Amino acid sequence: MQVIYNGISHLGEALEGVTKVFVVCDSSYPFLNIKHDIENMGTPHVLFSDFTPNPLYDQVCKGVDLFQITKCDSILAVGGGSAIDVAKCIKLAVLTKDGNAALIPPLVSTRVECDGSKIPFIAIPTTAGTGSESTHNAVMYYEGAKQTVTNEGVLPDYAILEPSVLKTLPLYQKKCTMMDALCQGIESWWSVNSTEESYEYSRKTIELIMENWRKYIFENDDEAAVQIMLAANYGGKAINITQTTAAHAMSYKLTSLYKLPHGHAVAVCLPEIWEYMLNNLDKCIDKRGSDYLLDIFMDIAHAMGCENPHQAIVCLRHMMVDMELWNPVSDRKEDDLLMLSASVNLVRLKNNPIELKDKTIRYLYDTII
Repeated sequence: MQVIYNGISHLGEALEGVTKVFVVCDSSYPFLNIKHDIENMGTPHVLFSDFTPNPLYDQVCKGVDLFQITKCDSILAVGGGSAIDVAKCIKLAVLTKDGNAALIPPLVSTRVECDGSKIPFIAIPTTAGTGSESTHNAVMYYEGAKQTVTNEGVLPDYAILEPSVLKTLPLYQKKCTMMDALCQGIESWWSVNSTEESYEYSRKTIELIMENWRKYIFENDDEAAVQIMLAANYGGKAINITQTTAAHAMSYKLTSLYKLPHGHAVAVCLPEIWEYMLNNLDKCIDKRGSDYLLDIFMDIAHAMGCENPHQAIVCLRHMMVDMELWNPVSDRKEDDLLMLSASVNLVRLKNNPIELKDKTIRYLYDTII
């Protein structure tokens, strides 16, 4: 069972019993207000930050080598989703008998044996978006292809939520990461894998964001930051149960093709996909049926403070306009549509409650770009 701590002051409790910490941190680390707390945590540590925002397999392997050479016995990830994902990959590679091979095809698509209790793992997110601190999934790239690494053994044992780190985030990054959290809450709720537990995490994610997003984005309000960070954590917990759906599946190539940050890319997809699903309930593939799905759409809308799903879709679009998060524009649209349509992760489409065929995916991309 994961332990959630509120505040960096609990770092010592999370580190109890460890002797040497492997700190995985991203490029924001030197500028963090909690850097002093980490450097003075009273436990010997080794820093590893030699990776890019979309981490590569070779970079993860460097981290694995350094962890083993320095004989660390625990991991502390400090940063956004990429830093936490790198830490997860390192932990899995160190613990599994398959080593680094567990991170790449063909083993990456299986659940290799991993006893996570052997290496205590603490995550301190410095953005409020992915909720990666509370998931057993990680993303990295091998030979240009995105790999999703999934294993129960890499779920952090402790997550420390310290909202003050959000205070100095660039405004655009705050917008993108917050929208990623909101989209995760929405997608998890309508996923074919949703459960009573995931519903509640989704509801909390959406309600907290809708109640606080303006103060968080436009006023840099401290209390709003607390609530948005909590919302992102709930979103991670929801997705940890259900996995993501079509909006995420369609977002990844938008990120690489148009250099859109992940949260921005997901957020331009979701309203178009939701509108299509609402107008095509007869294509429902959720075993619970189309009437059930329409009720879920209504529940999501109500959590957003809207009367119905149509109003909720309009609300999402207005949010994007207010934050100046525009859709990408292509000057070679036909070529891009072919590339985008061929890129979609079919596994994530299986989690979507409405069937999306090739022609539909192309149509949706046409509306997005």
